[in-house]
Amino acid sequence: MALHVMDEANRCLGCPRPKCKEGCPIKTEIPEVIKLLKAGKLDEAGKMLFFNNPLTTVCSIVCNHEKQCEGHCVRALKSSPVHFSVIENYISSTYANKMVKGPAEKNGMKAAVVGSGPAGLTIAVILARKGYSVTIFEARDKIGGVLRYGIPAFRLPDSVIDDFEYRHLVLKDIKIRTNTVIGKTLTIDDLFRDGYKGVFLGAGLWKAKAMHIKGESLGNVVFAIDYLANSKAFRLGEDIAVIGVGNTAMDCARVAIRNGARHVTCYSLRDESHVSASQHEFSYAKLEGVGFRFNKKPLEIRENGLICADTELDQDGKAKMIEKSEMFYPHSGIIVAVSQSTEGNVAAGTSGIEVDGKGLLTVDEKGETSREGVFAAGDAVMGARTVVEAVAAAKNVAEAMDEYMKSLPKDASQDPYATIPTFPVPTSDILDAQA
Repeated sequence: MALHVMDEANRCLGCPRPKCKEGCPIKTEIPEVIKLLKAGKLDEAGKMLFFNNPLTTVCSIVCNHEKQCEGHCVRALKSSPVHFSVIENYISSTYANKMVKGPAEKNGMKAAVVGSGPAGLTIAVILARKGYSVTIFEARDKIGGVLRYGIPAFRLPDSVIDDFEYRHLVLKDIKIRTNTVIGKTLTIDDLFRDGYKGVFLGAGLWKAKAMHIKGESLGNVVFAIDYLANSKAFRLGEDIAVIGVGNTAMDCARVAIRNGARHVTCYSLRDESHVSASQHEFSYAKLEGVGFRFNKKPLEIRENGLICADTELDQDGKAKMIEKSEMFYPHSGIIVAVSQSTEGNVAAGTSGIEVDGKGLLTVDEKGETSREGVFAAGDAVMGARTVVEAVAAAKNVAEAMDEYMKSLPKDASQDPYATIPTFPVPTSDILDAQA
């Protein structure tokens, strides 16, 4: 592994104006990191990666490298690019084991982070570095959001997220409240009441988008976001159709194969040249036996399959249905993987937070919502985007939150219970006797 990494590192030309860095949404200092590695300074390279991107171990695995850093490498013009993903993963995963530093000195202010997806985790780490006492509120029983519940473990092992939780959250004294939905029992008003000076909203897109065709409520149908969260809970049989050809659809198809499906077929509204999944994920799906039917428009789902019509692309590239081309395709189960949207619980439970027509949070150029002190980034603002795009947006919002909270007047309020007596600590005689 190390030899392979060094082989890749030695292929780097060290361009004075690195296009690989330009292609990275968070502007990772790729040539500098490689230079440090080649000089035997792995720890310095790791420190540089984590300082720039707290989720570097994750991004090294799930980023769409072929369109970002590696896709901009000048070597790709004549041969294969330098595979920085391999280099980054080796450095970050090796250096992560050495990260044992405790929390920064506290600055006396508290910040709340709602949602523990890529944006929320990035915000939490950056604010903790700056001395804020950070609490993460997560609706599910474990942190990670889409990283844990939306990306299959064979692509992103849970151990990577678990290690992040320990290295970045536990050691930095970031508090985590799981199984806690902000916008229902607790609201943003409650957070401000309890002394949080800034609130970040990073709730993901956990509401599936329906196609609104007949049969979508049948028992052999499941939405992709629900299937990926707990695929073992669904019994879809051995011949499964996946409607959609994005990365989420590829994940569903590959999970279905691993769950025992003998035949999995993805349906696309347009032709193969319009597959929205990355070429990497698309090629892996084909390699593992996933079939594809292109230029098909689903019209109706039945308990034993679906009815589709053929399509053709018009001059604007839009799929147009061909009349009298309907055909029935037998399948035991159907996974609908067309997109997701926001549930809007947070905004619905709090006054003063505006959303757009799609239910996404409205923010200004600094990431602040229409309510003062409440910021947002990630999928809740931009819609479905990549992990690294969420990290990039969150980094900017973290700086804006820091600037905002530091500008607030010092809290001079007195604790009304500061002078009440303390109940005496009970003796431990009984506990000692039992021990």
